[in-house]
Amino acid sequence: MRWLSHKKEKPADFRLFFATDVHGSTPTFRKFINAAAFYGVDALVLGGDITGKMLVPILREAGGRFSATLQERPYLLENEEELAAFAKHVAKMGFYTAVMTPEEYAQLAGDAQKRERVYREQACERLREWLRFAEERLAETPVRCYITGGNDDPPEILALLQEEAGEHVVPCEGLAVELASGAYTMVSLGYSNPTPWQTPREVDEETMARRISEVVAGLEDFTRVIFNFHAPPVDSTLDTCPLLDNSTDPPTVVTSGGQPVLYGAGSRAVREAIERLQPLLSLHGHIHESRGLIQIGRTTAVNPGSEYGEGILRGAIVTLSGDRVRSVQLTSG
Repeated sequence: MRWLSHKKEKPADFRLFFATDVHGSTPTFRKFINAAAFYGVDALVLGGDITGKMLVPILREAGGRFSATLQERPYLLENEEELAAFAKHVAKMGFYTAVMTPEEYAQLAGDAQKRERVYREQACERLREWLRFAEERLAETPVRCYITGGNDDPPEILALLQEEAGEHVVPCEGLAVELASGAYTMVSLGYSNPTPWQTPREVDEETMARRISEVVAGLEDFTRVIFNFHAPPVDSTLDTCPLLDNSTDPPTVVTSGGQPVLYGAGSRAVREAIERLQPLLSLHGHIHESRGLIQIGRTTAVNPGSEYGEGILRGAIVTLSGDRVRSVQLTSG
């Protein structure tokens, strides 16, 4: 007797591109969106800290000129063309600009709440521009761009994501979302454990553990689950950075023998969750200089790092095949 056998169909690979910590840098974000076509991936994941670090005031001067100070260097801009070029340079670094009169600047300098309000207005406006760009570039493609917040992102940014996200941009903070038509589930959390910088979304380890429990509630099988947690696991090599002295303002690097003292700044709660639940993949950021790829049990954990200030996009192309990570390629460009 002859038996007719059929080969079992191999599950289709699913490719995602992950980047994080773009911190307001417009060229870096544009590269991220363009990575969908460039790398031929099925989904984009942006892992938090999308907000820039500071506002650069630009003063209107007599004769149609402008002046500004950037990183302690004075700039005199002769006309609107030079103003536009300067603003573009600042946007590459991830900072925001606002043009104002000397009188308006004096009011801003003396009012911390007003400074914060103008900063957040500019941050929201840039995010609106980014969302429009993402929808335009991803139009007529099946690619979705999943975005979560980070510890540096204020509530207004997360609210704006929810309000203005379109067909191709999917806010995923605190949610479980299906990828690849339900083949995988991604859970996202943008908080970090405490830092020396006292950023908007820091929580203690107990609160972090509770939030992780909340976001994974209802999931039983983690063999095809992806963690998208902004904070990396503690002492994992994905969280290594210089130790800072919090007694100074701003905090300064602690040295020993003339060299920076390094330590693991990641989250204990995140590490414990990975060790206990063993998801397929765990995506992280937060510590820009700690780019790498490790295994924690069966879990592949990745931090692509960040060089947003140079307009460089660091990322990771992750290929999933069934219940395994087929490959991870760290990228830079």
